[in-house]
Amino acid sequence: MLRGALRHSAGHTAALLLCSLASAAATLAEPAVLGRTLDLLLAGDDRAARWTALCAALITADLFLDAAVAQLTGVTNARTTRRLRIRGVAGLLRAAPHDAARFPPGDLATRLTANAAEAGTVPAGAAATAASVLPPLGGLVALFLIDWRTGAAFLAGVPALWLLLRAFAADSSDSVRHYQAAQSRIAARLVEALAGARTVAAAGTAAHERRRVLEPLPELAREGRRMWRVYGRAVARSGVLLPLLVCLVLAVGGLRLASGAIGVGELLAVSRYAALAAGVGAVAGLLGALVRGRAAARRVAEPLGLPPLPYGDGALPAGGPGTVELRGVSVERDGAAVLRDVDVVLPGGARVAVVGRSGAGKSVFASVAGRLTDPDAGEVLLDGVRLDSLGEACLRREVGYAFARPALFGATVGDALAFGVDTPPDGALRAAARAAGADGFVERLPAGYDTPTDRAPLSGGELQRLGLARAFAHTGRLLILDDATSSLDTVTEREVERALARDVRPGTRLVVAHRLSSAARADLVVWLEEGRVRAVGAHAALWRDPEYRAVFAVRDPSGSDGPAGAGGRGGGTGSTCAEACAEVIGEAVGDVTGTTCGPRLPVEGAEAEGPEVVAAGEPSAGAAPPGGAAGAGRGAGR
Repeated sequence: MLRGALRHSAGHTAALLLCSLASAAATLAEPAVLGRTLDLLLAGDDRAARWTALCAALITADLFLDAAVAQLTGVTNARTTRRLRIRGVAGLLRAAPHDAARFPPGDLATRLTANAAEAGTVPAGAAATAASVLPPLGGLVALFLIDWRTGAAFLAGVPALWLLLRAFAADSSDSVRHYQAAQSRIAARLVEALAGARTVAAAGTAAHERRRVLEPLPELAREGRRMWRVYGRAVARSGVLLPLLVCLVLAVGGLRLASGAIGVGELLAVSRYAALAAGVGAVAGLLGALVRGRAAARRVAEPLGLPPLPYGDGALPAGGPGTVELRGVSVERDGAAVLRDVDVVLPGGARVAVVGRSGAGKSVFASVAGRLTDPDAGEVLLDGVRLDSLGEACLRREVGYAFARPALFGATVGDALAFGVDTPPDGALRAAARAAGADGFVERLPAGYDTPTDRAPLSGGELQRLGLARAFAHTGRLLILDDATSSLDTVTEREVERALARDVRPGTRLVVAHRLSSAARADLVVWLEEGRVRAVGAHAALWRDPEYRAVFAVRDPSGSDGPAGAGGRGGGTGSTCAEACAEVIGEAVGDVTGTTCGPRLPVEGAEAEGPEVVAAGEPSAGAAPPGGAAGAGRGAGR
């Protein structure tokens, strides 16, 4: 990734390097020209005027080159940082959501802000470091050219200087790495605490959260002090070593002047070149900045090395019904199998409920069916075409999603509903909002659909209805509802389902179901257990299995709990079959808590929504379904 950013700033970096090298060359030429000018002035030579003008030209060029280096450094840093952030965000969005979720939001924010800014200094820092080596090396060569003894005097201290710089680079790299890691942990914990601010306030654990967020602070302070100690030791040692070397070179140069081997101008040049050679100590500061930048670049690149979700250029057959087929699909997360050898066909145009206990793999099943992630084995087809062969726009236009906790993107509520591959017309957006039961409360907002999203006070149910409205506005041949009605009351959920059947483009509906009523109203139920398909069939047929009833925590008609125990979301621990009936009906039908369920319990008024509602069956023959042959609600609503 850093190499890509370097290529993006290659022109500015090359110009920066050239200007830096030209400035270094001018700096190297100055002592020789000054020394020659001084000798000519002392000798009263007529050429002194030309050499004086040359000195002035070199000094002026050096000033302009330094200004150009400063300008190019700023531009290069800004361009590289911008490129890193753009590539970083794009890389995260191209990756599968579960891969990106490995990094906490606070940690990612630190990597893409502070770390990216520091990593952005690497190209300019590398150019500056490369150019900064030229004056010391050139100064050392010049000392040998003037008098080899002066060069040898300086060279005597180079091994010690090399060991100093090497130790500085190693110690600095380690301390910077630990410092940046502690910084990211604080940011990640702070974002978590802010996201759960209401929970923290309700629990009265603000002091505990403050301690938890700031727990890495001592490590941060320790590593920060260590960084300064490493830098301070390097500066102190070079501050002693380099002046000693300069003094040694001047002493040797003075002796050579006294013996007549060199002139006054050459001694002046020796003093300047010795100072330039001693400038190798300044490389320590540039090297430290380069080390910090490279450490930051590694942190920026780490989450962005996630594999992208590739797309093909294929298309779906026109007018397809939305048949979904999973063939031998297996998915692993952190070495554990989440889905195992799933083979299932979801008929086009059907309403399919995916049920199972917590951790059964329902959401992963939904992610694979709509290709938010790829299976580790097997293949997924939509209307006979492999999902991974489709173009991104084609896939996202034909597969819609609604989630339990939708995120709203856009400046206004209307923009949030229009967010997608295509922008629906305003009339379609309002129709989708009405279908999701959102139009009423949106119209009551201060500016209606033009209300800024950050100024729209929304409850959890209202936010979920906006997510449904966005999905309805972009519905293709497959619509996946991943627990997308969990915050809705039963009556509102039923109204939304009616509108979905009447007012939204027909197609296949895949519903991750937790409520018994959602499964009862489905055409087909996929029952998952520990990542495998336990059974596929109508809810009516599956309801005869006590273990299926136990998924919804519905008690066996005999009065004992199902074999899998209670604890589902259908009716809570100890739910009776009568309570299950009440949930399936979805609306008030009177107090049925004490009702004795028979083999088939018709409910008065149920005809308006479909066939009769069926409750649990006789204990001796197994329970009959509360939803009829294919689940209640498949009549007029569909």
